[in-house]
Amino acid sequence: MTDYTVKNLKADVPNSAEQFGIDEMEARFGRKALEVGSFGFSYQKFAPGYRQGFGHTHKEQEEAYIILTGTGRVKVGDDILDLEQWDVVRVSPNVIRQFESGPDGLELIAIGGAPTGDSEMIEGWWTD
Repeated sequence: MTDYTVKNLKADVPNSAEQFGIDEMEARFGRKALEVGSFGFSYQKFAPGYRQGFGHTHKEQEEAYIILTGTGRVKVGDDILDLEQWDVVRVSPNVIRQFESGPDGLELIAIGGAPTGDSEMIEGWWTD
């Protein structure tokens, strides 16, 4: 491994959402592509009015989400928060979170620390 890695997030990192048949979302996870050892990150883009099909939590990993464009909401634990461009949301380990985009869609960067691979998906968590 060299002292640095350069990749194009759109050209060099696969869209994981596409691999799972999720047409309303783009999700590109950069940890492996950039050979990152101590943290991870992803780019996520939601079509207008799309709510993720699952919530998720981490046993030990803390995460931060930076809203790049658009608006939306996030359910964090029992709270539902409105989001707009440049908002940053930090979520502690063991707290369930799930995102929903507004009428113009939502783009975000998610950043998480070590350890990796400690996530749990919770289907049907956010219901109205």
